[in-house]
Amino acid sequence: MTPIRARTGLGALLLLAALATSLAACGKKGPPEAPGPASKMTYPRTYPAPD
Repeated sequence: MTPIRARTGLGALLLLAALATSLAACGKKGPPEAPGPASKMTYPRTYPAPD
């Protein structure tokens, strides 16, 4: 393999990795919300639990 071809392959691999990383960073926008009704939320709570 010639050095130019190896460099091109490495550049393509790095570009592909950068694109995959940027797509993986995309997610739901906004703050996370716990599943379930708000009346069942136990966070935040004190630790240790009061007796």
